[in-house]
Amino acid sequence: MAKYNEKNFIKDETHVNQIEDLIEKDEEIIWKGKPKKSAFIWSKILYLLPFALIWGLFDGFFIYMIASNNVFGSIPTIMVIFIIFFFLFHLTPVWIWLSNVLTAFAQHKNIEYALTSKRIIVRSGILVNLENIYYMDIQSVNLKVGLIDRILKVGDIYMTTKTKTIVLWDIENPYVIANKLQKIVNDIKTDMYFPNELRPEENQGYKTNYKFDKEFNKNNINKNK
Repeated sequence: MAKYNEKNFIKDETHVNQIEDLIEKDEEIIWKGKPKKSAFIWSKILYLLPFALIWGLFDGFFIYMIASNNVFGSIPTIMVIFIIFFFLFHLTPVWIWLSNVLTAFAQHKNIEYALTSKRIIVRSGILVNLENIYYMDIQSVNLKVGLIDRILKVGDIYMTTKTKTIVLWDIENPYVIANKLQKIVNDIKTDMYFPNELRPEENQGYKTNYKFDKEFNKNNINKNK
């Protein structure tokens, strides 16, 4: 029996942080895009803003009252330390909001979406995370366009499976992309579920083959970088 070398089964993933690094030889990118920058930044600013603002004003009032009455000078040091740490912890919603705002540009830089002939790949995170979902696993494709989204001409596309939900945030031309994605999911599922014998001659079973579409991608690729 011939010996095998374990190194032949190990792929070097040290520098795998781009969508193109995951593309297989028989796989092709159909569409690639990223969130509209202005919409993405504004979404981070507005997210939790009312709650964080009210929370910050509430805590700020008590901190001001304590400081203005010189309470710190009349209580033990251990109590001063306790009060400081209490408010640092109690202001957690404010810190979360600030963190989202301050890291918004870094997050946007790393986010990228791709529809391929086999799956959807999402690149995100400050430290870069690559996640994929195969069309066969998708149970539903939903588009959400809120008031701010309408103003900024974007939308969020939600793809749900049995175990998780992946969202394409702040996508331009959301109706076009959502319809294209839904068609791909329906086509591939149809090809997989029906045997070749039950298909018409012009459709030979699971032969669905999507190609890069210049017209479809002209307003999406390399935009907002």
